[in-house]
Amino acid sequence: MASKTTSTSQHILKEVGGAENVTSLTHCATRLRFQLADQDKVDVAALESDPAVLGVVKQGTTGLQVVMGGGVAEYYGDITKEPGMGDSDEKAASSKKEYGGVRSRYSFIDYAFEFLSDTFRPILWALLGASLIITLLVLADTFGLQDFRAPMDEQPPTYVFMHAMWRSVFYFLPIMVGATAARKLGANEWVGAAIPAALLTPEFLALGEPGDVVQVFGLPMVINSYAGQVFPPLIAAIGLFWVEKGLKKIIPSSVQMVFVPFFSLLIMIPATAFFLGPFGIFIGEGISSFLDAVNNFSPFILAIIIPLLYPFLVPLGLHWPLNAIMIQNIATLGYDFIQGPMGAWNFACFGVVTGVMIVSLREGNKSMRQVSLGGMMAGLLGGISEPSLYGVLLRFRKSYARLLPGCFLGGVVMGIFNIKAYAFVFTSLLTIPAMDPWWGYTIGIAVAFFTSMFLVIFFDYRTKDEKAEALAKIAAEREAANEAEEERIDAASLDAAVIGGAAAAGGTATATAVKPALMAGAITELGAPLEGRVMPLAEVPDAAFASGALGNGVGIEPIGDTVVAPADGLILTVQKTGHAVGLRLDSGVELLIHIGVDTVQMNGEGFEVLVERRQQVTAGTPLIRFDTAKIAEAGFSAVTPVLVVNTKKFASVEGHPAEHVNLGDNIITIKANDE
Repeated sequence: MASKTTSTSQHILKEVGGAENVTSLTHCATRLRFQLADQDKVDVAALESDPAVLGVVKQGTTGLQVVMGGGVAEYYGDITKEPGMGDSDEKAASSKKEYGGVRSRYSFIDYAFEFLSDTFRPILWALLGASLIITLLVLADTFGLQDFRAPMDEQPPTYVFMHAMWRSVFYFLPIMVGATAARKLGANEWVGAAIPAALLTPEFLALGEPGDVVQVFGLPMVINSYAGQVFPPLIAAIGLFWVEKGLKKIIPSSVQMVFVPFFSLLIMIPATAFFLGPFGIFIGEGISSFLDAVNNFSPFILAIIIPLLYPFLVPLGLHWPLNAIMIQNIATLGYDFIQGPMGAWNFACFGVVTGVMIVSLREGNKSMRQVSLGGMMAGLLGGISEPSLYGVLLRFRKSYARLLPGCFLGGVVMGIFNIKAYAFVFTSLLTIPAMDPWWGYTIGIAVAFFTSMFLVIFFDYRTKDEKAEALAKIAAEREAANEAEEERIDAASLDAAVIGGAAAAGGTATATAVKPALMAGAITELGAPLEGRVMPLAEVPDAAFASGALGNGVGIEPIGDTVVAPADGLILTVQKTGHAVGLRLDSGVELLIHIGVDTVQMNGEGFEVLVERRQQVTAGTPLIRFDTAKIAEAGFSAVTPVLVVNTKKFASVEGHPAEHVNLGDNIITIKANDE
């Protein structure tokens, strides 16, 4: 049997149009990211019907995000193992994406934000790992073990080495950005990495100090520090795409592997050093300086705007430019003034889902309890907001009314304390020490968290109709569970009654306690419960029935419209939809009659239930009336499996195929064990 993860993965792949509709697949911390040949083939409603799917977001004309939460990597792994998907990191990375460039089906705006998202997504692992190392060093500074900002020649070797551990990521960040940006555009990622790497070499650094002007090729070159920069490699990757595209048109394909990267490096490294690099630094510093000016004018106003903006930016993926600015700020200023206020949004979000979890526990709402618990843990410990956002906030209209007050009040506190961050971190409980002052930041996120949480607890997160619908569903689930338990008790009670009756009669629970069909060597013939053509079970058009996994028997292609009891017995279960009935015959045979294949999806349309659970019936008693025409109209097969579900208790259960049988004609012979 397939695992739940595998089943969900297969369901997702089916509802996005199958493997043939997927041109590429990647994943980030919480989302599966599909590029599709035809976005119209996606069935969003069917995708969202799976409890494991937290949300579905279409991007542009070919993109699709399926939000799965923290376990996204497992679903990604299972999907890539499906036939037609391959096992590469990105299905099309080795062929049509390598030099394919920007696809014209994207609008400029859509692709710009997707470009930023897919550039930084692979680097987040390294950034977050380095950021937690910074957090440890900041903690050491807080407790007086070392001075985090002291020059390296004044720090003990152990701390110098630890600083090297996180600086490796930020110093060489341009190389990583160059690689991922080039790959996203369709250019060669290693050439994309080599371009900014040239500007970080000792030879380049030896040309002069930042700001110096030196003559190279007889032209003036302004020396800049490119360590930790993100905009120069982004712009260089765009330039590389166009250079490669042009070179491929004039260089024969047989020698492109040699001469395309050769001329690309020969053109792009000087172009980046002379023009694109300084321009990228100008853009990054310009945006950073503008926000810094707003922050200097009024940190209070900026601290309120940021958390109120994020709930609307993140669902659209528009928050990535701000993430780039955070990294830019840390590289140039040594600190960032956006992440602190951003924490107010995150913890207001986590407060909402914590409130939802408390309400769900009170109501006994299992599905929302699981969703909210996952969102709360991913948020508080990982700083990841997507499970909360797509699992709760974007599903219920009133939830934003509980979220925004927390964002506002948390932002007010952040503004009062003018919070700064000294590392690029996901704002979680574990990264509090990266903020300054950390105690002011703690007050701010606590205000945001508890404001939103208590608003949910006291005023709920749903409209009246949404709440009524949820409570009705919970009541129905409880009723179904109670019915199932009653059926289990009934079955056990019936066995006990048989044995108890034998003992009361003075027997030894041998001949009198054993049902006729179960007596040693007994042969029992089972009559047909409906008229029609009898086929071998293996020919039933459903793998579960045909395999005999549910018991041996036959399939009947019905003539007529009524299923009757083949012998005296007790109705153990009858589906409300009318598509199946289970009996325990007085002979000891347990029988399942399933009218049609997949007819449960008809929701009772075309079926009339004539008996009820726990009812005693005699041979020939009508059980269910059905309409074969409606079954055919719905697109389902009317073939009816008749199964002996306790097959394992018998020596053999043999079906008898026939072109036509009437009610009561022998269709199954059951032989008991000899002993």
